[in-house]
Amino acid sequence: MGARRIRREQRREDMAESRRRNGALKVKERARRDARMTEVLKKGQPYNRLVLSWLSTKIDKPGRLITPDDVQKYLQSVKQAPATTGKERRKATKPSRSTTKEPRTK
Repeated sequence: MGARRIRREQRREDMAESRRRNGALKVKERARRDARMTEVLKKGQPYNRLVLSWLSTKIDKPGRLITPDDVQKYLQSVKQAPATTGKERRKATKPSRSTTKEPRTK
């Protein structure tokens, strides 16, 4: 009778473990991508779709509306901002699970 529930719980546990395992890799990859895209911006080459897509998420503006002034402002903000790790960014932006929800009981 509880086969669906058991499968659902197993799936939830597997997904949580996968997020823990892959999360660190994704943080590192995001940092590498940020560095790579920032270098392309500094070179001043014509920006392809990948760069425009990445930049539009960074400055929260559609790619078709991005101006050279926006690019310069972003590059200035990158120079001034101290480098933070993914873990520090997550702590600053997202409250921990323990403070937002009651602890789970099994």
